Amino acid sequence: MSTAGSTVIPGLRKGVRLVHDPVRNQAALVYPEGVLMLNDSAAAVLRHCDGRRGARAITARLRDEYDGVDGEQVGALLADLAERRLLALDGTGAPARPVAAAGPSGTAVRTPAPLGLIAELTYRCPLQCLYCSNPVELSRHRDELQTEHWLRILDQARELGVLQVHLTGGEPLLRRDLTVLVDRARRLGLYTNLVTSGIPLAAGRAAELADAGLDHVQLSLQDADAGRADAVAGFSAHERKLTAARRFTGAGLPLTVNAVLHRGNLARLGDLADQAVALGADRVELAHTQYYGWAWRNRAHLAPNGEQVRQAERDVAAARERHIGRAEIVLVAADHHTGAVKPCMNGWGERQLVVAPDGDVLPCLAAAQLPALPVPSAVTEDLAAIWHDSPAFNRFRGTAWMPEPCRGCALREVDHGGCRCQAFQFTGDPAATDPACPLSPHHHLVTDPIPAAGSGPAPRRFR
Repeated sequence: MSTAGSTVIPGLRKGVRLVHDPVRNQAALVYPEGVLMLNDSAAAVLRHCDGRRGARAITARLRDEYDGVDGEQVGALLADLAERRLLALDGTGAPARPVAAAGPSGTAVRTPAPLGLIAELTYRCPLQCLYCSNPVELSRHRDELQTEHWLRILDQARELGVLQVHLTGGEPLLRRDLTVLVDRARRLGLYTNLVTSGIPLAAGRAAELADAGLDHVQLSLQDADAGRADAVAGFSAHERKLTAARRFTGAGLPLTVNAVLHRGNLARLGDLADQAVALGADRVELAHTQYYGWAWRNRAHLAPNGEQVRQAERDVAAARERHIGRAEIVLVAADHHTGAVKPCMNGWGERQLVVAPDGDVLPCLAAAQLPALPVPSAVTEDLAAIWHDSPAFNRFRGTAWMPEPCRGCALREVDHGGCRCQAFQFTGDPAATDPACPLSPHHHLVTDPIPAAGSGPAPRRFR
Protein backbone atom coordinates (compact mmCIF):
# COMPACT_ATOMS: atom_id res chain seq x y z
CA MET A 1 0.00 0.00 0.00
CA SER A 2 1.43 3.36 -0.97
CA THR A 3 1.00 6.15 1.57
CA ALA A 4 0.54 8.56 -1.31
CA GLY A 5 -2.42 6.58 -2.64
CA SER A 6 -6.13 6.98 -2.03
CA THR A 7 -6.32 3.57 -0.30
CA VAL A 8 -4.55 5.03 2.74
CA ILE A 9 -7.18 6.33 5.18
CA PRO A 10 -5.41 7.75 8.24
CA GLY A 11 -6.89 8.20 11.69
CA LEU A 12 -5.65 8.14 15.28
CA ARG A 13 -4.97 4.78 16.85
CA LYS A 14 -6.87 3.82 19.97
CA GLY A 15 -5.37 5.54 23.01
CA VAL A 16 -3.83 8.44 21.02
CA ARG A 17 -5.06 12.04 21.31
CA LEU A 18 -4.28 15.22 19.41
CA VAL A 19 -4.12 18.22 21.73
CA HIS A 20 -3.34 21.89 21.41
CA ASP A 21 -1.11 23.13 24.21
CA PRO A 22 -1.63 26.86 24.90
CA VAL A 23 1.43 26.96 27.16
CA ARG A 24 3.71 26.22 24.20
CA ASN A 25 1.17 27.34 21.56
CA GLN A 26 1.86 24.04 19.86
CA ALA A 27 0.00 20.86 18.90
CA ALA A 28 1.02 17.46 20.27
CA LEU A 29 0.14 13.81 19.94
CA VAL A 30 -0.21 12.21 23.38
CA TYR A 31 -0.15 8.44 23.68
CA PRO A 32 0.22 5.79 26.43
CA GLU A 33 3.92 6.28 27.14
CA GLY A 34 4.83 9.63 25.68
CA VAL A 35 4.21 12.97 24.03
CA LEU A 36 5.22 13.97 20.49
CA MET A 37 5.30 17.72 19.94
CA LEU A 38 4.30 18.69 16.39
CA ASN A 39 5.40 21.48 14.11
CA ASP A 40 2.77 23.54 12.28
CA SER A 41 2.99 21.47 9.09
CA ALA A 42 2.46 18.14 10.87
CA ALA A 43 -0.42 19.59 12.88
CA ALA A 44 -2.08 20.85 9.68
CA VAL A 45 -1.88 17.39 8.12
CA LEU A 46 -3.27 15.66 11.20
CA ARG A 47 -6.27 17.96 11.45
CA HIS A 48 -7.48 16.45 8.18
CA CYS A 49 -7.00 12.83 9.31
CA ASP A 50 -10.59 11.93 10.13
CA GLY A 51 -10.56 8.17 9.50
CA ARG A 52 -12.60 8.66 6.30
CA ARG A 53 -10.54 10.71 3.86
CA GLY A 54 -7.77 9.10 1.84
CA ALA A 55 -4.24 10.48 1.65
CA ARG A 56 -4.87 12.05 -1.78
CA ALA A 57 -7.98 13.84 -0.55
CA ILE A 58 -6.06 15.14 2.47
CA THR A 59 -3.28 16.43 0.22
CA ALA A 60 -5.85 18.13 -2.02
CA ARG A 61 -7.45 19.88 0.96
CA LEU A 62 -4.06 21.04 2.16
CA ARG A 63 -3.25 22.48 -1.28
CA ASP A 64 -6.45 24.53 -1.08
CA GLU A 65 -5.17 26.03 2.18
CA TYR A 66 -1.40 26.32 1.66
CA ASP A 67 1.07 26.89 -1.15
CA GLY A 68 3.77 24.38 -2.00
CA VAL A 69 2.21 21.27 -0.44
CA ASP A 70 4.23 18.19 -1.43
CA GLY A 71 2.16 15.00 -1.58
CA GLU A 72 5.25 12.83 -1.09
CA GLN A 73 6.09 14.67 2.13
CA VAL A 74 2.52 14.25 3.36
CA GLY A 75 2.73 10.54 2.63
CA ALA A 76 6.09 10.26 4.38
CA LEU A 77 4.68 11.94 7.50
CA LEU A 78 1.69 9.59 7.57
CA ALA A 79 3.96 6.59 7.12
CA ASP A 80 6.27 7.75 9.94
CA LEU A 81 3.38 8.26 12.37
CA ALA A 82 1.97 4.87 11.41
CA GLU A 83 5.38 3.28 12.06
CA ARG A 84 5.32 4.86 15.52
CA ARG A 85 1.86 3.29 16.01
CA LEU A 86 0.22 6.71 16.40
CA LEU A 87 -1.87 6.49 13.22
CA ALA A 88 -3.86 3.67 11.64
CA LEU A 89 -3.91 3.84 7.85
CA ASP A 90 -6.65 1.30 7.14
CA GLY A 91 -9.74 3.36 7.99
CA THR A 92 -10.08 2.01 11.54
CA GLY A 93 -8.60 5.11 13.17
CA ALA A 94 -10.48 7.87 14.97
CA PRO A 95 -10.74 11.47 13.75
CA ALA A 96 -7.80 13.59 14.86
CA ARG A 97 -9.87 16.39 16.35
CA PRO A 98 -7.59 18.62 18.42
CA VAL A 99 -8.57 18.94 22.08
CA ALA A 100 -7.70 22.26 23.68
CA ALA A 101 -5.78 21.85 26.92
CA ALA A 102 -6.30 24.41 29.66
CA GLY A 103 -3.55 26.78 30.68
CA PRO A 104 -2.19 30.27 30.15
CA SER A 105 -1.64 31.42 26.60
CA GLY A 106 0.26 34.26 25.01
CA THR A 107 3.05 34.22 27.61
CA ALA A 108 6.69 33.31 27.13
CA VAL A 109 7.44 29.71 28.08
CA ARG A 110 10.26 29.20 30.54
CA THR A 111 12.26 26.19 29.45
CA PRO A 112 12.60 23.37 30.03
CA ALA A 113 8.89 22.82 30.52
CA PRO A 114 7.82 19.35 31.71
CA LEU A 115 5.58 17.11 29.62
CA GLY A 116 4.80 14.40 32.17
CA LEU A 117 3.77 14.15 35.82
CA ILE A 118 4.16 10.87 37.72
CA ALA A 119 1.57 11.14 40.48
CA GLU A 120 2.29 8.54 43.16
CA LEU A 121 -1.08 8.71 44.86
CA THR A 122 -0.30 6.18 47.59
CA TYR A 123 2.34 3.64 48.60
CA ARG A 124 -0.34 1.28 49.92
CA CYS A 125 -0.43 -1.87 47.81
CA PRO A 126 -1.83 -5.41 48.15
CA LEU A 127 1.24 -6.89 46.42
CA GLN A 128 4.60 -7.73 47.99
CA CYS A 129 6.78 -7.85 44.88
CA LEU A 130 10.51 -8.43 45.32
CA TYR A 131 11.30 -5.75 42.72
CA CYS A 132 9.00 -2.96 43.94
CA SER A 133 10.54 0.46 43.32
CA ASN A 134 8.72 2.10 46.26
CA PRO A 135 10.87 3.25 49.21
CA VAL A 136 12.09 0.48 51.49
CA GLU A 137 11.19 2.42 54.64
CA LEU A 138 7.47 2.58 53.92
CA SER A 139 6.61 3.51 57.51
CA ARG A 140 8.11 6.95 56.84
CA HIS A 141 5.64 7.57 54.01
CA ARG A 142 2.26 6.91 55.60
CA ASP A 143 0.97 10.45 55.15
CA GLU A 144 -1.02 11.01 51.96
CA LEU A 145 -2.15 14.20 50.30
CA GLN A 146 -5.83 15.03 50.52
CA THR A 147 -7.97 15.34 47.41
CA GLU A 148 -7.77 19.13 47.35
CA HIS A 149 -3.97 18.99 47.38
CA TRP A 150 -3.89 16.67 44.37
CA LEU A 151 -6.40 18.85 42.51
CA ARG A 152 -4.17 21.87 43.07
CA ILE A 153 -1.13 19.93 41.89
CA LEU A 154 -2.94 18.95 38.69
CA ASP A 155 -3.87 22.59 38.08
CA GLN A 156 -0.31 23.77 38.63
CA ALA A 157 1.13 20.96 36.50
CA ARG A 158 -1.04 21.96 33.53
CA GLU A 159 -0.06 25.63 33.90
CA LEU A 160 3.58 24.52 33.92
CA GLY A 161 3.18 22.64 30.63
CA VAL A 162 2.43 19.05 31.67
CA LEU A 163 0.32 17.19 29.10
CA GLN A 164 0.30 13.67 30.54
CA VAL A 165 -0.31 12.30 34.04
CA HIS A 166 0.65 8.80 35.16
CA LEU A 167 -1.53 7.86 38.15
CA THR A 168 0.47 5.29 40.06
CA GLY A 169 1.63 4.12 43.47
CA GLY A 170 1.61 1.66 45.24
CA GLU A 171 -1.88 0.89 44.11
CA PRO A 172 -3.82 3.98 42.94
CA LEU A 173 -7.15 2.10 42.89
CA LEU A 174 -7.03 2.20 46.69
CA ARG A 175 -7.68 5.95 46.52
CA ARG A 176 -11.41 6.56 46.80
CA ASP A 177 -11.01 9.90 45.01
CA LEU A 178 -9.36 8.41 41.91
CA THR A 179 -12.38 9.14 39.69
CA VAL A 180 -12.43 12.75 40.93
CA LEU A 181 -8.75 13.16 40.02
CA VAL A 182 -9.25 11.61 36.57
CA ASP A 183 -12.19 13.93 35.95
CA ARG A 184 -10.18 17.04 36.89
CA ALA A 185 -7.25 15.94 34.73
CA ARG A 186 -9.53 15.39 31.76
CA ARG A 187 -11.15 18.81 32.18
CA LEU A 188 -7.66 20.32 32.12
CA GLY A 189 -6.92 18.53 28.85
CA LEU A 190 -4.40 16.18 30.46
CA TYR A 191 -3.89 12.64 29.15
CA THR A 192 -4.37 10.17 32.01
CA ASN A 193 -2.58 6.83 32.30
CA LEU A 194 -3.52 4.52 35.20
CA VAL A 195 -0.67 2.24 36.34
CA THR A 196 -2.22 -0.53 38.42
CA SER A 197 -2.10 -4.11 39.66
CA GLY A 198 -5.85 -4.30 39.03
CA ILE A 199 -6.39 -6.19 42.29
CA PRO A 200 -8.86 -3.77 43.98
CA LEU A 201 -10.87 -3.17 40.78
CA ALA A 202 -14.52 -3.65 41.69
CA ALA A 203 -17.17 -4.47 39.11
CA GLY A 204 -18.31 -1.28 37.40
CA ARG A 205 -15.32 0.82 38.44
CA ALA A 206 -13.55 0.48 35.09
CA ALA A 207 -16.61 1.92 33.34
CA GLU A 208 -16.76 4.69 35.95
CA LEU A 209 -13.15 5.65 35.28
CA ALA A 210 -13.70 5.51 31.52
CA ASP A 211 -16.71 7.81 31.85
CA ALA A 212 -14.60 10.23 33.89
CA GLY A 213 -12.15 10.45 30.98
CA LEU A 214 -9.41 7.93 31.72
CA ASP A 215 -7.32 7.52 28.57
CA HIS A 216 -5.27 4.39 29.15
CA VAL A 217 -4.51 1.57 31.61
CA GLN A 218 -1.18 -0.10 32.29
CA LEU A 219 -1.75 -3.39 34.13
CA SER A 220 1.07 -5.44 35.67
CA LEU A 221 1.53 -9.20 35.36
CA GLN A 222 4.22 -11.01 37.34
CA ASP A 223 4.47 -14.17 35.23
CA ALA A 224 2.59 -16.26 32.68
CA ASP A 225 2.47 -19.15 35.16
CA ALA A 226 -0.16 -18.47 37.84
CA GLY A 227 1.70 -20.25 40.64
CA ARG A 228 4.96 -18.43 40.02
CA ALA A 229 3.13 -15.12 39.57
CA ASP A 230 1.37 -15.55 42.90
CA ALA A 231 4.66 -16.40 44.61
CA VAL A 232 6.09 -13.03 43.49
CA ALA A 233 2.92 -11.10 44.40
CA GLY A 234 2.69 -12.72 47.82
CA PHE A 235 -0.83 -14.13 47.46
CA SER A 236 -3.28 -15.50 44.87
CA ALA A 237 -3.38 -12.46 42.61
CA HIS A 238 -2.94 -13.73 39.05
CA GLU A 239 -6.53 -14.70 38.26
CA ARG A 240 -7.79 -11.45 39.75
CA LYS A 241 -5.44 -9.56 37.43
CA LEU A 242 -6.82 -11.41 34.41
CA THR A 243 -10.33 -10.47 35.50
CA ALA A 244 -9.27 -6.83 35.88
CA ALA A 245 -7.79 -6.84 32.36
CA ARG A 246 -11.11 -8.04 30.94
CA ARG A 247 -13.00 -5.38 32.89
CA PHE A 248 -10.77 -2.62 31.57
CA THR A 249 -11.01 -3.73 27.94
CA GLY A 250 -14.74 -4.34 28.41
CA ALA A 251 -15.06 -0.67 29.36
CA GLY A 252 -13.38 0.27 26.08
CA LEU A 253 -10.10 1.36 27.65
CA PRO A 254 -6.82 0.84 25.77
CA LEU A 255 -4.62 -1.60 27.68
CA THR A 256 -0.88 -2.04 28.12
CA VAL A 257 0.26 -5.15 29.97
CA ASN A 258 3.54 -4.57 31.78
CA ALA A 259 5.79 -7.34 33.08
CA VAL A 260 8.96 -6.74 35.08
CA LEU A 261 11.57 -9.21 33.85
CA HIS A 262 14.03 -11.00 36.12
CA ARG A 263 15.86 -14.27 36.49
CA GLY A 264 12.73 -16.06 37.68
CA ASN A 265 10.39 -15.32 34.74
CA LEU A 266 12.63 -14.75 31.70
CA ALA A 267 12.18 -18.33 30.53
CA ARG A 268 8.45 -17.61 30.05
CA LEU A 269 8.79 -14.21 28.39
CA GLY A 270 7.18 -15.44 25.16
CA ASP A 271 4.26 -16.92 27.10
CA LEU A 272 3.85 -13.59 28.93
CA ALA A 273 3.58 -11.75 25.63
CA ASP A 274 1.08 -14.30 24.29
CA GLN A 275 -1.06 -14.03 27.40
CA ALA A 276 -1.06 -10.23 27.26
CA VAL A 277 -2.17 -10.18 23.62
CA ALA A 278 -4.88 -12.76 24.38
CA LEU A 279 -6.19 -10.41 27.08
CA GLY A 280 -6.66 -7.69 24.47
CA ALA A 281 -3.58 -5.58 25.19
CA ASP A 282 -2.78 -3.07 22.46
CA ARG A 283 0.70 -2.78 23.89
CA VAL A 284 2.98 -5.13 25.84
CA GLU A 285 5.91 -3.70 27.81
CA LEU A 286 8.52 -6.22 28.91
CA ALA A 287 10.90 -4.31 31.15
CA HIS A 288 14.02 -5.66 32.81
CA THR A 289 14.18 -4.93 36.52
CA GLN A 290 15.44 -1.50 37.53
CA TYR A 291 17.43 -1.92 40.73
CA TYR A 292 15.92 0.63 43.10
CA GLY A 293 14.05 0.21 46.37
CA TRP A 294 13.22 -3.40 47.08
CA ALA A 295 14.78 -4.57 43.82
CA TRP A 296 18.17 -3.31 44.97
CA ARG A 297 17.89 -5.35 48.16
CA ASN A 298 16.89 -8.43 46.16
CA ARG A 299 19.34 -8.02 43.30
CA ALA A 300 21.03 -11.35 44.02
CA HIS A 301 17.71 -13.11 43.42
CA LEU A 302 16.60 -11.05 40.42
CA ALA A 303 19.59 -10.28 38.21
CA PRO A 304 19.80 -12.42 35.05
CA ASN A 305 23.01 -13.50 33.37
CA GLY A 306 24.12 -12.40 29.93
CA GLU A 307 22.82 -15.48 28.12
CA GLN A 308 19.36 -15.03 29.68
CA VAL A 309 19.32 -11.43 28.46
CA ARG A 310 20.31 -12.45 24.94
CA GLN A 311 17.68 -15.20 24.90
CA ALA A 312 15.08 -12.66 26.04
CA GLU A 313 15.93 -10.51 23.01
CA ARG A 314 15.41 -13.50 20.72
CA ASP A 315 12.11 -14.38 22.43
CA VAL A 316 10.82 -10.83 22.03
CA ALA A 317 11.72 -10.86 18.33
CA ALA A 318 9.76 -14.12 17.93
CA ALA A 319 6.78 -12.68 19.84
CA ARG A 320 6.76 -9.62 17.61
CA GLU A 321 6.60 -11.90 14.58
CA ARG A 322 3.71 -13.89 16.07
CA HIS A 323 1.68 -10.80 16.91
CA ILE A 324 2.62 -8.45 14.10
CA GLY A 325 -0.23 -6.04 13.43
CA ARG A 326 -2.06 -7.02 16.64
CA ALA A 327 -0.01 -5.40 19.40
CA GLU A 328 3.14 -3.39 19.97
CA ILE A 329 5.69 -5.37 21.98
CA VAL A 330 8.32 -3.23 23.69
CA LEU A 331 11.45 -4.55 25.40
CA VAL A 332 13.10 -2.26 27.95
CA ALA A 333 16.72 -3.37 27.81
CA ALA A 334 18.84 -4.66 30.68
CA ASP A 335 21.35 -1.83 30.69
CA HIS A 336 23.85 -3.79 32.80
CA HIS A 337 24.36 -6.08 29.79
CA THR A 338 23.79 -3.91 26.72
CA GLY A 339 26.79 -1.58 26.92
CA ALA A 340 24.53 1.48 26.64
CA VAL A 341 23.19 3.50 29.55
CA LYS A 342 19.51 4.39 29.82
CA PRO A 343 18.54 8.07 29.33
CA CYS A 344 16.87 8.09 32.74
CA MET A 345 13.65 10.16 32.75
CA ASN A 346 14.88 11.62 29.42
CA GLY A 347 17.20 13.82 31.41
CA TRP A 348 17.16 15.04 35.01
CA GLY A 349 14.65 17.85 35.29
CA GLU A 350 14.05 17.93 31.55
CA ARG A 351 10.69 16.28 30.75
CA GLN A 352 9.09 14.73 33.83
CA LEU A 353 8.60 15.22 37.54
CA VAL A 354 7.37 12.97 40.33
CA VAL A 355 5.07 13.86 43.22
CA ALA A 356 5.16 11.35 46.08
CA PRO A 357 2.09 10.50 48.20
CA ASP A 358 3.08 13.00 50.89
CA GLY A 359 3.71 15.83 48.39
CA ASP A 360 7.48 15.51 48.02
CA VAL A 361 8.50 16.57 44.51
CA LEU A 362 11.37 14.73 42.85
CA PRO A 363 13.11 14.59 39.47
CA CYS A 364 12.75 10.78 39.43
CA LEU A 365 11.15 7.96 41.38
CA ALA A 366 14.26 7.04 43.39
CA ALA A 367 15.90 10.44 43.89
CA ALA A 368 14.92 10.80 47.57
CA GLN A 369 17.77 8.44 48.49
CA LEU A 370 20.48 10.77 47.15
CA PRO A 371 22.55 12.44 49.87
CA ALA A 372 22.44 16.20 50.40
CA LEU A 373 19.52 16.57 48.00
CA PRO A 374 16.93 18.87 49.61
CA VAL A 375 13.48 17.54 48.74
CA PRO A 376 10.88 20.27 48.05
CA SER A 377 7.20 19.83 48.87
CA ALA A 378 4.14 20.65 46.77
CA VAL A 379 2.25 21.29 50.02
CA THR A 380 4.28 24.39 50.84
CA GLU A 381 5.76 25.45 47.50
CA ASP A 382 4.47 26.19 44.01
CA LEU A 383 5.19 23.48 41.45
CA ALA A 384 6.64 25.94 38.93
CA ALA A 385 9.11 27.34 41.47
CA ILE A 386 10.15 23.80 42.42
CA TRP A 387 10.61 22.73 38.81
CA HIS A 388 12.60 25.74 37.66
CA ASP A 389 14.47 26.99 40.71
CA SER A 390 14.90 24.31 43.38
CA PRO A 391 18.37 22.84 44.03
CA ALA A 392 16.86 19.36 43.69
CA PHE A 393 15.88 19.89 40.06
CA ASN A 394 18.96 21.86 39.08
CA ARG A 395 21.54 19.55 40.66
CA PHE A 396 21.96 17.33 37.57
CA ARG A 397 20.12 19.35 34.94
CA GLY A 398 21.96 19.87 31.67
CA THR A 399 25.60 18.79 31.21
CA ALA A 400 27.73 21.17 33.31
CA TRP A 401 27.73 18.80 36.30
CA MET A 402 29.18 15.89 34.31
CA PRO A 403 32.61 14.46 35.05
CA GLU A 404 34.81 12.89 32.40
CA PRO A 405 34.33 10.75 30.39
CA CYS A 406 30.69 11.95 30.26
CA ARG A 407 31.49 15.61 29.67
CA GLY A 408 33.46 14.91 26.50
CA CYS A 409 31.16 12.13 25.25
CA ALA A 410 29.27 12.63 21.98
CA LEU A 411 26.23 10.95 23.59
CA ARG A 412 25.95 13.31 26.56
CA GLU A 413 22.86 15.02 25.08
CA VAL A 414 21.35 11.62 24.19
CA ASP A 415 21.76 9.53 27.34
CA HIS A 416 22.10 12.54 29.70
CA GLY A 417 24.87 10.79 31.58
CA GLY A 418 22.72 7.83 32.50
CA CYS A 419 21.06 7.25 35.87
CA ARG A 420 22.12 9.27 38.92
CA CYS A 421 20.41 6.91 41.36
CA GLN A 422 22.12 3.88 39.86
CA ALA A 423 25.48 5.66 40.04
CA PHE A 424 24.88 6.40 43.72
CA GLN A 425 23.78 2.88 44.62
CA PHE A 426 26.83 1.27 43.02
CA THR A 427 29.51 3.87 43.84
CA GLY A 428 28.16 6.07 46.64
CA ASP A 429 28.54 9.13 44.38
CA PRO A 430 25.49 10.33 42.42
CA ALA A 431 27.72 12.42 40.14
CA ALA A 432 29.82 9.44 39.05
CA THR A 433 29.61 8.06 35.53
CA ASP A 434 26.79 5.52 35.41
CA PRO A 435 28.49 2.13 35.99
CA ALA A 436 26.36 0.63 33.20
CA CYS A 437 28.54 2.58 30.74
CA PRO A 438 31.55 0.57 29.51
CA LEU A 439 33.68 3.74 29.79
CA SER A 440 32.94 4.07 33.49
CA PRO A 441 35.84 3.21 35.83
CA HIS A 442 33.18 1.42 37.91
CA HIS A 443 31.77 -0.70 35.06
CA HIS A 444 33.03 -3.88 36.73
CA LEU A 445 30.51 -3.32 39.53
CA VAL A 446 27.63 -4.21 37.19
CA THR A 447 29.43 -6.99 35.34
CA ASP A 448 31.15 -8.82 38.22
CA PRO A 449 29.27 -11.75 39.78
CA ILE A 450 26.91 -10.58 42.49
CA PRO A 451 28.40 -11.28 45.92
CA ALA A 452 26.42 -13.67 48.07
CA ALA A 453 25.99 -13.55 51.83
CA GLY A 454 27.72 -16.53 53.45
CA SER A 455 27.37 -19.73 51.46
CA GLY A 456 24.33 -18.55 49.48
CA PRO A 457 22.44 -15.47 48.38
CA ALA A 458 20.93 -13.12 50.93
CA PRO A 459 17.35 -13.91 52.02
CA ARG A 460 14.57 -12.56 49.84
CA ARG A 461 13.11 -9.30 51.18
CA PHE A 462 9.46 -9.01 50.30
CA ARG A 463 7.83 -5.59 50.23
